[in-house]
Order: sequence, then C-alpha cells, then structure tokens
Amino acid sequence: MRKSILQVTLLLVVLAMAVSACAPAATPTAAPAPATQAPVATAIPPTVAPTPTSAPFTFGLLLVGAHNDNGWSQATYDGAQYVVQNVPNTKLIYLENVYSGSPSYPGQTASQLATQLVSQGAKLIIFNSDDMKDEALKFAQANPNIYVIGTSDDWTWQAGQNYQNSPNQIDFMGRMEYMKEIGGCAAALTTQTGQIGYLGPLINDETRRLSSSAYLGAKYCWTNILKNDPAKLQFKVTWIGFWFNIPGVTSDPSQVADDFFNSGYDVVMSGIDTTEALVEAKKMNTAGKKVWAVAYDYKTNCSAAPDICLGVPYFNWGPATEAAVKSAMAGTWKEDFQWNGPDWTNINNPDTSAVGFNKGNALSATASTQLDGFISQLAGGLDLWTGPINLQDGTSYLASGTPATDVQIWYLPQLLQGMQGQSVSK
Repeated sequence: MRKSILQVTLLLVVLAMAVSACAPAATPTAAPAPATQAPVATAIPPTVAPTPTSAPFTFGLLLVGAHNDNGWSQATYDGAQYVVQNVPNTKLIYLENVYSGSPSYPGQTASQLATQLVSQGAKLIIFNSDDMKDEALKFAQANPNIYVIGTSDDWTWQAGQNYQNSPNQIDFMGRMEYMKEIGGCAAALTTQTGQIGYLGPLINDETRRLSSSAYLGAKYCWTNILKNDPAKLQFKVTWIGFWFNIPGVTSDPSQVADDFFNSGYDVVMSGIDTTEALVEAKKMNTAGKKVWAVAYDYKTNCSAAPDICLGVPYFNWGPATEAAVKSAMAGTWKEDFQWNGPDWTNINNPDTSAVGFNKGNALSATASTQLDGFISQLAGGLDLWTGPINLQDGTSYLASGTPATDVQIWYLPQLLQGMQGQSVSK
C-alpha cells in the first residue's frame, strides 16, 4: 500500500514538472517607483505650441474713422492686428466711425459704445482719437476693472497740464514731430516756388505742434541744405475743422488743396486722416501743373498717387499696443503715459519704431540723398525745437540755445513765427 501511494506521488510530481516545462515564461513585474520620484512628463516639441485651454483675452477698439481709411484709423487697426498676430490667445473686436455726432451711432457716446464692447467680452478698450479723449477718461473712471488705452491722450502724464489719477489707463502717442520735420524737409527740398501748404484738421495742441514741426523741418532744410533765404519760404496752414471731411460740417479738403495749388503752392503737406492732398495733386499734375504732396498717417499712403508723393510720415502702433495688452494679461498693468520715439537705427522697423517715414517715388535722387543726411543729423541729436523760437505773434517762446521741454512742445499755444494760418479756434 505504501508502495502504491509512493508510486502515485512520484507520478504526480513528474506530471507537474512536465506541465511547468511546457508553459510560457512569466513577464517580470517592474518594481514600483519610489514615492519621491516625480512622474516623467511627455515633452512638447519646441516648434509646436500647446493649444490654449482658457478663453481668449478679448480687447476692443473704437475707431474714429473706417478701419481701412488708408490713414490714422487703419494705422491703429493694424496696430491692434499686430497684437493678435504676435500675442497668443488674443481676440480683437471693434467699432468704426465713432465720433461726436456720427450718423453711425445716433445719440450714442464713445463711452457707451465702449460698454457695448465690454458686454461682448472685452477686458481692454482702446479709444483711438483725440475726439474721444473726454469719453476715454469718463469710461476709465466709471469702469475701474476694465483696462483703457487712450491714443494721443495725456490724462496719465503726471508732468502734463491735464493729469488725472486713472490707475486702469495708459495713454500713448508716437513722437510724430520728428517725422513731420522729415516731411517738411522733403517738401522744402522739392518746392520750386518756395510755397508749402499744410492741409490741417482741427486746431488743438497736437495739430499746432505737428504743423509747426513740419515748418521747422522745411525751414532748416531750405536754409541749411539749400542755402536759400529763409524770408523767401512761405508756409501756410489751412484748417478744415475735423480729422477728415464731414460734408456740411467741415471745409472740403479737396477744395482747400486745390486752393493751395491754384495760388502758387506747389507742395501740400497733409495733416488730416485721409488722402485728398495726394488725390488733388495727382489731378493737378495730370492737368499740367507741376505739384507734389506729402502724405500722412499710414505707411502705404503714397499708393494713392505714388508718382506725386514725396513721402509719408506714419504711425506704427503695434509695439506699444502689444506691450500694453501683455501687461494687462500678465497682471503687471500700471497707469502710464508714453511719448514713444523712433528707432533711429531703423525708423521703419515694424517691431521697434513707433513712427516712421517712407519716401515717395516723386522724391528726386538728389533730394533723397539730402534727406538721408538730414535724418542722420536728427538721429545724431539735432534738435530743431531749440531757441531762438518765437510764437506767431512775436512772443519769445525759447531763448537762443534753449531746447524745448516736452511740456513746451506738447502744449504749444500758437503756431510759430514765420507760419501763416490760424493759431487758435475762433
């Protein structure tokens, strides 16, 4: 019996060993990672940005004109688009033709329209015109949780004459004075009659200092480059009453330009948002008059009459707008006033220069070379806002050798001696 049991037991052992030999080998179990070991993250290729999961940062833009006006409003609109293209997860919404009495929004103010954009998700509002200056401050103070940008405003300039505490507001402007000096120089280097007309918008601090800067540039190049008698240079400003033509409200800018050309002025510089100076110069040239124009505001403005255009001083709002939007998104925003200048290493660098100047086809090769020399002088520190400078009525404004302060330039109370035209509104 014991022998039988032993035989059975041995048989079972042999069978078990045979089954084990035929089975697949087991996969070893990895030892668990120590509790302090961090999990390994899956790397994202450096050329592929992660898809944002949060809602976009929406900012609103109120334009005084049309977004494609080939002038001031289009320059501002392009600056906002620059942000959308360069700052991930941003979205632009806008309204155009926003100005006092605009038929597009009867009975509605800019601050009310800004509230409309906030209702659509805007966390920041850009008021793009001096015409909205009071409304920008009103809205900012009534909406402390919404960021506000005022282009050409000075509410946040503590050294300025109109400072108001507005923590959620940034005001900025380009130092267009330099580019107007360059435009004035181009006009002086080209005119054959010594008569330069300036097609002005409305009269305020901004337009006085910009038209006066154009005069200073023209006078310098007329006198110091061409060696002409300064008394033989005529520079006249005619105002239409607003930034662009409003039939029945403003003077007709086309007629004003024609009046210049028909009375001996062979170069007209534009100070308005639209292209009438160029269009009328082209018509006159086609009719046999040898005349030219200097455009304004928008970098490709010369395209309205490329063979008549001497050049265009223009704004580049992209870099300043981008910096402001980024500060809002990052929570580093603070009240600020900026008067942003050109990048003198390249005044047409779209990423660094707040203002620029594009030469036109009508500028002669000689004048172009002379203009380059003038630009180099400005880059080297030439300051045309240095005395002696008198106001239009003969009052001394800057003593000989005295450079103007920013406040004296910004708040210029009159046109300058040597300029013709109205200095203050009636």
